[in-house]
Order: sequence, then structure tokens, then C-alpha cells
Amino acid sequence: MSTVIDQAVQARLIASTPPTRTVRARLRYASADPFAVHIVFPPAASLDGSEVSWTFARELLARGLLTPSGTGDVRVWPCGPQRTVLELHAAEGVAMVQIDTAELRGFLAGSYAVVPAGSEGVHLDVEGDVAALLAP
Repeated sequence: MSTVIDQAVQARLIASTPPTRTVRARLRYASADPFAVHIVFPPAASLDGSEVSWTFARELLARGLLTPSGTGDVRVWPCGPQRTVLELHAAEGVAMVQIDTAELRGFLAGSYAVVPAGSEGVHLDVEGDVAALLAP
């Protein structure tokens, strides 16, 4: 049985135009996918009016609270003592989002209470995943 953490956060979208604005985003973590975290932005935050979801490593988020981290589509770094920046790269461009660091720390603490760091492999269902891939 998978445990899911779903936490609302205030995400400040950093933009030159239109002006910076705040939206309610959701952070998600599921023990069935123990290495990943998800952030979901509402349709109002996207260019095309669709909900947008990003998935990246839980470890990247944890490291990014302390020091600039990431070299791919998702980069995370501290922005002073109270905010953390997520930089999201897509074909359409780059989005920068600031989130309260305390909210991110609380979310991560909850995820580590469900799946402690280093024990992620125990929560994987490799046999089930392979069976699903091979099923006709």
C-alpha cells in the first residue's frame, strides 16, 4: 500500500511580464515512487491554461535547500534564508518559482518519515513493474 503526501504551497512565479504573481501549487510524494517528488501548478499558472506537473528527484530538492543543485530541466537553490527557487526548463522557455523554504522542509520531513533516506529501494516493486511491462 502506497502512502501519499499531498501538500499545498504558495508558489511565487517570477516573471518580467506579466508581473510576478503567487499561485497555489501542490507538492506530492508517494512511497510507491520513493525517489521522486512532484509539483503541480494550476491551469492559471500555465501559458496554455492546462495543469502542469513536474517530477524530479527528492534528493535534488533536499540538496537545493542548502546549495545550488541540478544541471538538467530542474534546478533548485536557496534564495536567502526564507525562500527557495525552482528553475524549470521546458521547450517553451524557463519558469522560475520561489517557495517558502519552511514549507519545503516540512514537506521533505513528512516524506522522510514515510520513506527514510537510503531506504527507497525497499519500497520499489520491481517484480510488479516488470510484470506490468511484459503483460500482453
